[in-house]
This record gives sequence, structure tokens and C-alpha cells, in this order.
Amino acid sequence: MDFVNGFRHALVLLVIPGLSVLPAYGGAASAADDKSLTAIPKIFSHAIKYQDQQLVLRDEEKGITYPLREEKPAYLLAQFTRAISGNKQGLIFDFTAGDNTVNGTLYFGLIDTQNSRYPLPVYFKKTAQIIDGKAEVNFKQLSGKYDATGWRKSGQGELGYRVVNNRGQMIFDGQVSFLYQGGEFRESLGFIRPPSIHNVTATSAVLAFETNFNSSATIRLNGKIVAQPGPKRRFEIPLNNLLPQSKYLYRVEVFAADEKNGQVYENIRRASFSTAPLAGSRKSFTFAYASDSRRGQGGGERDFYGVNAYMLKKLTALALSQDAAFLQFSGDLIDGRSNSIGEQKLQYRNWQQAIAPFTGELPVYATMGNHEGLFYTFEDGSATGINVDRFPFATVSAEAIFADTFVLPENGPLSEDGAVYDPDSSTSDDFPPYKETVYTYRYDNVAMVVLNSNYLFSRSFKYWFAKQGKSGSLLGGGGLHGYIMDQQMAWLEQTLQVYQGDDTIDFIFVTQHTPVFPNGGHKSDGMWYYGSNAPRPHLGGVGLSRGIIEQRNKLLALMDRHPKVFALLTGDEHNYARTLITPDSDIHPPGSAPREKLLTRPLWQINNGAAGAPYYAQEKLPWSSDVVTFSMQHALVLFHVSGKQIRLEVLDPDTLSRVD
Repeated sequence: MDFVNGFRHALVLLVIPGLSVLPAYGGAASAADDKSLTAIPKIFSHAIKYQDQQLVLRDEEKGITYPLREEKPAYLLAQFTRAISGNKQGLIFDFTAGDNTVNGTLYFGLIDTQNSRYPLPVYFKKTAQIIDGKAEVNFKQLSGKYDATGWRKSGQGELGYRVVNNRGQMIFDGQVSFLYQGGEFRESLGFIRPPSIHNVTATSAVLAFETNFNSSATIRLNGKIVAQPGPKRRFEIPLNNLLPQSKYLYRVEVFAADEKNGQVYENIRRASFSTAPLAGSRKSFTFAYASDSRRGQGGGERDFYGVNAYMLKKLTALALSQDAAFLQFSGDLIDGRSNSIGEQKLQYRNWQQAIAPFTGELPVYATMGNHEGLFYTFEDGSATGINVDRFPFATVSAEAIFADTFVLPENGPLSEDGAVYDPDSSTSDDFPPYKETVYTYRYDNVAMVVLNSNYLFSRSFKYWFAKQGKSGSLLGGGGLHGYIMDQQMAWLEQTLQVYQGDDTIDFIFVTQHTPVFPNGGHKSDGMWYYGSNAPRPHLGGVGLSRGIIEQRNKLLALMDRHPKVFALLTGDEHNYARTLITPDSDIHPPGSAPREKLLTRPLWQINNGAAGAPYYAQEKLPWSSDVVTFSMQHALVLFHVSGKQIRLEVLDPDTLSRVD
């Protein structure tokens, strides 16, 4: 269905079998009288209003107003990033932030940062109680035969700690550098996030880390000073003019001065990384793929407040042990889907902390899944409520918080501004940014194109279509789970054209969180929705002109036109499935006509959502006969590239057994 007279007066009528849906009209944008209030994006202003200076969701048809759901996260990142104090006995922790607190157990242990390739704490046999958010570690316990790092002699050291609540759930892993001087302990300059390597090319990379205090840094590569940034806490340092296919030993030295006593603190970390070969060298290398590491079942580290840290650590270590050049991780990193920025950031930190020992050497590229959703949620009495992507989009949307958390390439499209459905072509803030959620990178003769199939995501909006109107809501609208919107699709086409014409590229991989051909767990959505074309994004109360099946077919045709596209890497379904879609595969909705062939050649879909989330079994779908391998085991996919040949290997990170 096409728009009529532009955005503001468009009409759409969607019909789902067995369910009547009222027409929805796009209304004019409303500006709050109080300029101090956050402006409501025009794509939401048909339903979201201000009432008594509070955001509400208004159903004009029913005359119902839904209030904004109160944020009540159990825990926030701010609780666990507070300054740590000391006394003559040891260190004192305070895990409170506003009304948020925690009761439970603090595990702790010394970390040997100088003699361990992958520094992790070895937890001491005793623990400390956390009462009303407060805990104290007495270092007398860590003296003598338990002084494993020589802190008593050197007067400094590193302590790792783990916060576990009184229900036994793991909440946070942290580390603190400490000094012991004049008979007193105190927090020293240290790394909140240790150095990690990102965006590695043949001649460049990015080094990132975060310190607990403002500090200056000196970066040495193979002994030579290459950068001296600061003072600040968060560092993203470009490393340029590197040699291709070369190993670099790096040393990060951070410094901070105490203005009170004039003392200078310092901390040092060392690691190494290797640059990529020159484009088209066609050297042999391996890369790894996985997705869906959100909280799993089984307790312990499998439920590390939003993350299956147990499996995530194992698969990252396995990737490194297999000499993977990089790990691509495509969505559902965390449980997420929160209405609290602080809670979402805590889960992201848990994800980063789980792999931190390895990312000093192994570049990891991530993208968004539906569980990276971050919402304003309006109270309608249901468990999920009615939710929309948070705004202002540029700073607090799910996309913006994701980009602020990770260090990823910045070469994708800007946003959906400028599309035919843009409500105001004179502004550039009507949609969330794509920055660091849609991008591309290459390694030798392989190109990876990373898409965001959960842009502007709303959980309740997805449920409306996935549950066929039995739950969820159309009211807030937003993007649709699995739908690649037009500006992103246009960027994809341009990117594929460039790689197709590049003689140094032999293989193109396209990756997105959502399977194009679901096989187990997501036949009600994905890019299928039981074969219904009715689901589509709604902006300003108006459905877009093309439905999910039409947009899926457009994506397939686009990949088919570029023969170097070797495989589509997906997740979302918590299993491993290797599916070969051919021109003869049955991929059309039941009863649809005409049933033209959409492909002229075979295309692999390799789904690996088996990085720790609860499993899904196989379901019956039209293309089930095209599934070559299906497994519910946890899995890490390894692509062994040798010139113009690729060999696939799939291992279970838990048992190291072969899956495929």
C-alpha cells in the first residue's frame, strides 16, 4: 500500500486472518508547551503525549490513556562503579545507588596481571557478607601463604570480586587496583575495562580501555611510543600505519596524579594482536561466528544477570584457541528488553566482562538483536506493557546506548531519515542512528556486512503480529522484528555492489540477528510470521507500503544478484541449523500466487543462536527438507578460509565435540 498525500494523512488497513483491525491514521506532530520537556519524535506523536508533564500513551479510538511504567530495575551499573574506600584492615565496598541496594555474598581473589596471559581472579576460600549494599574485605586473610601476588612486599595489587545476591544469582564481576601504604589500604588507578583490540585491518586497529580515575596514557607498540592521550577515563585510540599480517606487542601505561598528596599512580597492561593480510592476499585464516548469549538455565554463571557468562567465556576462549582472526557475534548478547538504561548498561558490562580476558587479543564484532531493545513502556496491565524505542533517539535509544557501549566500525547508513516515510524531510532526528549497529568490515578476501534487523524495535508491537492480535499492541508502533527498512536496504545494495566489483574479495557474508528462514523457535516471526505479509513497521500509526514477506523477498533478490554472497549468518533461534536454500526450495507463503523463483543459485543460511540462551527444537516449515544439519547443542561456528575455498567446522564449546 502506498502513502497518500504524504505521511500525515496516510491510511492503512491491515487484515490478519480471524482478526479485525481498525484503520490507523497518522496525525500531526504535537510539540510540548514546556520546552524543557523532551520532544516526542514525530513517528510516535500520534499516540504519545504529555499529560501533567509526564509521557502517556493515548488511544484516541478507545478513549484510554496509558501512563508511563515506573522504572524498577533490581540493579543498576551505577551501584557497582562507585569509588572503593579503604582502612587499616582492607577495602570497603558500597553497592548502593539511590534506592537500589543488594544483600548477599562478595567473593574475592587476587589477580596476577603481570604474569598471566589472560588475567582472572583466583577466588579465596572465604567470602565477605554484603549487608545493605556494604561489604569489607580484610586483607589479613590474603597475607602470608595466601599472598599469591606479592602485594604485601610491593605495596600494591589487583583484587577481583564477584557480587552474588541472597538468592544465589551472580550480579557483577569487578576488579580494583589497590595500594597499601603507611598501614592503610586505598583504591589506586586501575582498569574498569582492560585494554581490548577492535576494528583490525591490514594497516590499522583501535585500542580501547576505561580507567576508574581520569588518567593519561602512553601506548607502546613493539616498544615504540605511538600515542599519549588523556587525561580522561574512556579511551578509544586509533593505531595507524601498521604493517600487514604482523604481530604487535602492546603496552598500555596509565598515569594519574593525586592533587592532595602529589603522588602519581600508574598501572600497566600488556598484550598482543596481529594485523590482517593485505586485501586479496588469499592467506589461510579462520574466523568464528555465534549469537544469543543471553541468560540461560542451569544456574551459576549461566545466569549472570542477563548473560550466560559460562558459555560466552568458553566459546570466546575456544575461538582464540582455534586462532580465529575475529569473532562475529550477531545479537541477543543480553536479556535486555529493559525500560532502564542503568540496568541495560549493567548487562552489557557483564557481557564485556565475561570476554574481557580474551579481547585484548581477539577482535569481537557485535550487532543488535531484539533483546538489545531498550524501551519507554506504558502500563496497560499486561506483563510486557506497550513499549517504544527510547528517545531522544540520538542519545538514549537502544541503538545509541549500544553504540556507546561498543567499539565498532562507523561506515554504515546514518538512519532512516530521508526515506519516503520520513515524517519531516527538513530534520535529521526523526529516527534512531544506525551508527555502529549497521556496518561492514573485511579481512583479506572475506567481506562481512552487518545488518540491524531489530531497528526501532518494540516488543509489544512484535507480539501483536507474532501472536496474531491475541497479545501485544499496534498502538505505539515502531520497527518490526526482522524487517530491514529502506535506507538500510539501499546501503546494503551499494555495499554489495562495491564488494562484487572488488577483485580482492571472493566471499561476502551478510549477517543479521533474525533468520530469513526460521527452523526452530521463530516461525511466528523472524522474516516469516506464519507466511503472512501483513506485519510491517508502523510509523505515526501508519503501516509501511511493503510487508515482511515482500521485504524478505527484496533482500533475497538483492543477495542473489551478487554472486559473491556466500552465506547469510543469523541467530535468534537458539540452535545450530545449516540450511541450503535453492531456486527449487519452497519458500513462499502457503497458497500464494504467483510462486516465482526468487533465487537463481543456492544460498546458505547458517543459523547459530546456540551461545547459551535456552534452546528451541526444530519445527516444521516449508523449507524443512532443505535443512542439512540441526542441533540444539551449544555451538561455535568456525570458517576456515584458504584462498578461494572455505571449510566449515562447528564445535561445542562445552565438550569440544564436533557438531557439524
